Amino acid sequence: MNVRSNTDIKSLIRSIPDYPKPGIIFRDVTTLFANARGLRATIDELIWPFIGEQIDYVAGIEARGFILGGAVARELGVGFVPIRKKGKLPWKTIGKEYQLEYGVDTVEIHADAVGRGDRILLVDDLIATGGTATAAIELLQESGGEVVAAAFVVDLPFLKGADRIAARGLKVHTLVAFEGE
Repeated sequence: MNVRSNTDIKSLIRSIPDYPKPGIIFRDVTTLFANARGLRATIDELIWPFIGEQIDYVAGIEARGFILGGAVARELGVGFVPIRKKGKLPWKTIGKEYQLEYGVDTVEIHADAVGRGDRILLVDDLIATGGTATAAIELLQESGGEVVAAAFVVDLPFLKGADRIAARGLKVHTLVAFEGE
């Protein structure tokens, strides 16, 4: 239960068993987004630790990170940088490959999205193994930005993604955890 808003964010996240494959429980945040009070509480809780910190941009990972990241950027009064899958951005891009369970994928940003020394907060809906988030962090750093923290609604601690991000010296902020599920 979130004390500031009196909203149980975790209870508004739908759990879908055996999706996308048997043995996986998918944490669906669209039900959280559809609840006005839940969405407001989520955005408030994502920004809370960063109010008053120097942040130049919020970067959101495609696709649910766009919804959250845009709202967080607006509340913090900073710009928003979309981190997209390969081939989705219309101008000159830089990219970073990362390992998937069965293959490789790439995330990209516009080459001029951030400048040297820009301070960035990375936002996404969920941190699992940390592969996509790590690639996004490395991409932002290679472009000259300084990633100061990463914020996620859902943490799956048994997959240790948040630990991997924290081991890079970054602050990791999560709202709810689903342990071993």
